Amino acid sequence: MGPLPDRTSVGTVREDYSPNGSAWDNVTHDDARSKAYRWGEEGIGGISDHKQKLCIAWAFWNGKDPFIKERLFGLTGPQGNHGEDVKELYYYLDSTPTHSYMKMLYKYPQQAFPYQDLIEENRRRTKEHPEYELLDTGVFDEDRYFDIELEYAKQDVEDIVLKATIHNRGPETASIVVMPTIWFRKTWFTGHEPFMPSLSKKSDHQLMAFSPKSGNFYFNFSDSPELQFCDNETNRERLYRIPNEKKYLKDAINDYVVKGETAHLNPAFRGTKAAAIYRLEIPAGEQRSVSLRMSHLDHAQAMEEAEGILRQRKEEADAFYDAFQARVTDPEHRNIQRQAFAGMMWSKQFYYYNVERWLEGDPGRYQPPKQRKKGRNHEWTHLQNYDIISMPDKWEYPWYAAWDLAFHCIPIARIDPEFAKEQLLLLLNEWYMHPNGQIPPTSGIFPM
Repeated sequence: MGPLPDRTSVGTVREDYSPNGSAWDNVTHDDARSKAYRWGEEGIGGISDHKQKLCIAWAFWNGKDPFIKERLFGLTGPQGNHGEDVKELYYYLDSTPTHSYMKMLYKYPQQAFPYQDLIEENRRRTKEHPEYELLDTGVFDEDRYFDIELEYAKQDVEDIVLKATIHNRGPETASIVVMPTIWFRKTWFTGHEPFMPSLSKKSDHQLMAFSPKSGNFYFNFSDSPELQFCDNETNRERLYRIPNEKKYLKDAINDYVVKGETAHLNPAFRGTKAAAIYRLEIPAGEQRSVSLRMSHLDHAQAMEEAEGILRQRKEEADAFYDAFQARVTDPEHRNIQRQAFAGMMWSKQFYYYNVERWLEGDPGRYQPPKQRKKGRNHEWTHLQNYDIISMPDKWEYPWYAAWDLAFHCIPIARIDPEFAKEQLLLLLNEWYMHPNGQIPPTSGIFPM
């Protein structure tokens, strides 16, 4: 299991099915909570398996927003006065090369997130004006925000502890809904994987994930959260005004938490998407924690061992960097370097793009516009990306560039030379390179 993109869906360029390649407009951030993706997934501080079949990420709700915070928000290229730009505050704080320990920080306002204000003010400004950032909106005034620390520790390759520690930095008691969310990427409709994966409730603090290829995973949660289930299926009625094919839809948990609606939740507590819902009241200056653990084994003491696993892996991460930074004496420089390496490690993500399939469409499903066959990427039908790639900008996914990746490999080689070498060789495979020797996307290719 490794990092999942902490990206927004502003342009959702990975899911561009427009006739003219207008990726920014094809799927909006507002659409994202209702659309099941074909090629990739997203989430705040998320991780997935190495083929992004099983995904885990965090969602939050401050009680003021019009929808839950499942993904980072930003402006599309046409919206921003300086082009596309993420409008969030988040920081990668730590990671070992093996991802045995990872940590990041996300800052979430206690007031309503100023989505429309950010769009309208940046639209009003010209290229000569500075960008209008989240801090400029005043939403963090008087420290009315949550600091959300997300930590991950591996007991084994597929035995992982996840923990969110939520700090109330504001002057008053504040409420927040915290939702660790688990789902399967929608792969079952392509004809290649006819067997459905499933999530099911086992007890008040445990659910099980099953897929024919990876078997069972047990998810144990601290305390006894409210477990709710739906399916990772598109809400066609909301997005396209056509009847839904399925009853239990991707945005069901959002609608339940924000509006109290239960119509699209599965009352049998089964599905392909699930969330553990924690409703927290946090006094000013205090903190609360939520933990979970995933493993192939149904550990009797799963959560009792969780804090010990986190502590041990953190100590090992400290020991690794103490040895690596032995010649760096300034504590501030050590911290800067360690966070910079964390950013490199967190920038790994699974990247899936098969140009021929993207051009032709999936058998028996919606057929892409015919104009696509003469548009962007139509000469790259050999290109098949199905690998872990070091991304230059995880938020603007899926834009990978050979030159940026090569620059990444310079610092990465200092702590993980094997991965750096593998990355450089990856783009030289025949299913990446064009027959004329071009390397994507130095030749102008813009994946989906």
